[in-house]
Amino acid sequence: MNKQVKHVILGTGQLGLAIMDELVSAGLPVKLVNRSGQLNEPLPARVILETANANDPTAIAQATAGAEIVYFCMQPAYHQWPEKFAPLAANIIEGVSRHPGIKLVFGDNLYMYGPTAGQPIHEELPYAAETRKGQARAQVANMLLAAHEAGKCQVTIGRASDFYGPRATDSMAGEMLFEAALKGKTANLTGDLDQPHTLTYIRDFARALVTLSQHDEAYGRFWHVPSAETLTPRQFIQLLEAEIGRPVKVRTAGKLMMWLVGLFNPAAGEVVEMMYEFEEPFVMDHSRFAATFGSDVTSHEVAIRETVDWYRQHLNLAVAHV
Repeated sequence: MNKQVKHVILGTGQLGLAIMDELVSAGLPVKLVNRSGQLNEPLPARVILETANANDPTAIAQATAGAEIVYFCMQPAYHQWPEKFAPLAANIIEGVSRHPGIKLVFGDNLYMYGPTAGQPIHEELPYAAETRKGQARAQVANMLLAAHEAGKCQVTIGRASDFYGPRATDSMAGEMLFEAALKGKTANLTGDLDQPHTLTYIRDFARALVTLSQHDEAYGRFWHVPSAETLTPRQFIQLLEAEIGRPVKVRTAGKLMMWLVGLFNPAAGEVVEMMYEFEEPFVMDHSRFAATFGSDVTSHEVAIRETVDWYRQHLNLAVAHV
């Protein structure tokens, strides 16, 4: 490995590549690591791509040799979290821990808290998830912080709400909304469109994780990352309509409908246990991060514009400014 590459990103999905963008914009060389050794877009200058089996600690140790900061952005398939997330985390912890003093930054979500009866979601809440995926997330977070306490590696965790933005196709505000809107099709959403729901812009998430990586006081703790003002899905859709200059057709499904769809579409069925997020207020509090590191967030208006621009390029659609 090039010994000048001090930043290694495990995973080349939507979050890993957003972190890459942030580091590249700061002029830093970056190593990406995935299983295939392939990427669906050209590599920027000063970025290298290496293949490694994340379930092999020795492969992870080799891929992270010489690194100072490792970003853990890999995860199993959504439906495999309960069985495969903890073993994946254990193997990554073991691999990176072979390098004394290495720092591990994990991109997390809010599943471990479970329903909060509409109260803001902050870091002092207990892990009360009764869902399989929420319990898997709690287990992984506990493993990571236990590794920090044991001195195996330095760990910090940044947590975001549902995110959107360039490359973020697989989310509630991903291709089901943006792609459908730009193609003039009906967007299939879930839950109550009038319940407030925090959305995190993926570039803000990446920037926050890089910020955490650079501060010693961030390690050994988890942090909710800065996000723009919480809107209802309906309000968010209205901003999208203003950006693209036409109405967005929306169809919503409740828990029963998602369960029925899940009989034929397992991916849709996985959403059922998480439906509480869309049936009550789901508001993330990032005040602890803001008080410690500041709160640099992108407005939804700007973030939606950048997301629409990316989808238009991704879909090869003509740009229409209204």
